[in-house]
Amino acid sequence: MEIQVNGQWREFPDGTTVEGVLEALGTAAKGVAVAVDGVVVRRGEWPEAVVRKGASVDILTAVQGG
Repeated sequence: MEIQVNGQWREFPDGTTVEGVLEALGTAAKGVAVAVDGVVVRRGEWPEAVVRKGASVDILTAVQGG
């Protein structure tokens, strides 16, 4: 299935979870927030939160600076 990740369409297996998306992209979970279709998904829900075909996933990383 195709889902949009940070504005780019990507192919994932049906039933992929938020956690699965991060793992497939090699994204470390620390310092990351994820929203699916504009709704923030809590970290504790990532393993069970299935991403649907055509969904928009935004992965945001914390940046430190000054």
